[in-house]
Amino acid sequence: MIDWIDKARQGQPRAIARLITRLENSDEAAQQIVKALYPQTGQAHIVGVTGAPGSGKSTLVNELAKAFRRQDKRVGIIAVDPSSPFTGGALLGDRVRMRDLAGDSGIFIRSMASRGSLGGLSRATAAAAKVLDAAGFDLILIETVGAGQAEVDIAGAAHTTLVIEAPGMGDDIQSIKAGILEIADILVVNKADRPGAARTVRSLKTMLQLGPTGGTRHHGRIITTPTPAEVDESVWQIPVQETVSTDGTGIEALVDTIEAHRAHLRATDGWLAREKERSRREVRTLLQYRFMARLETAVSANDRDELITAVARRELDPYTAVDKLFGSMK
Repeated sequence: MIDWIDKARQGQPRAIARLITRLENSDEAAQQIVKALYPQTGQAHIVGVTGAPGSGKSTLVNELAKAFRRQDKRVGIIAVDPSSPFTGGALLGDRVRMRDLAGDSGIFIRSMASRGSLGGLSRATAAAAKVLDAAGFDLILIETVGAGQAEVDIAGAAHTTLVIEAPGMGDDIQSIKAGILEIADILVVNKADRPGAARTVRSLKTMLQLGPTGGTRHHGRIITTPTPAEVDESVWQIPVQETVSTDGTGIEALVDTIEAHRAHLRATDGWLAREKERSRREVRTLLQYRFMARLETAVSANDRDELITAVARRELDPYTAVDKLFGSMK
């Protein structure tokens, strides 16, 4: 594997693909790969793309990749598809949607199954992004599964988060609900050539003026949008942009806005703040996995099942069951 790591540093696609496969299938391999590559990471701009199923995320990512390639930037794409809760399989259909990117040596596409992970991402997504970062890709586009209001992990994994909306996908009240819209750095109304697009744009702009559910993201938190006279230039003002990804309308303007957000983060303390938040979430997630692995080693499956059965039969309360599990790990 050391040979693959060296070749991945040189940007060789086959080595990158093999490393990502290894880290998806083995926690031990993931640890070894990330440890080896981590000093070379931290340069890529990670852009998350999320939104409801049918909003056109994959087509938009396809067009963004082509636009960034015209700027001579190397682009890595991680597309996460949902896994079946019954078979565990996943279609990984984004490679089909992005087939016109094939043959470009400056683009690397990896489809990943969510494997039951909640939040719109795969457990291995963060590690895969590090491999692409260390391999010298300037931009990493991460497309989540078709996400709902609670699936907001991408905000902790990306520097810039695009939330994609489309007209005709629900009533206007959807645009002011708490949850997924609050993670946006850029709101995108895709399929803007459809009827109702102008109303969707108006609804989103209204949402941005509605106090705690609108406003701007600052250090990962939503703050109320100030009046024009009070605008703080150090705070990013969330734009609403229209695109038609099937014909490229609005893509260049969206690329400019993504670049502007990157420049804003670099010019303020925003970049470091996002990196700290991303690192905090990643360390916490790894601790949770490490704890569960230790628990499964210390307490047999039969003993765990007996405790769960006791809780289900009301012979034991959940807190006492947790105390017993903790006690077994000492």
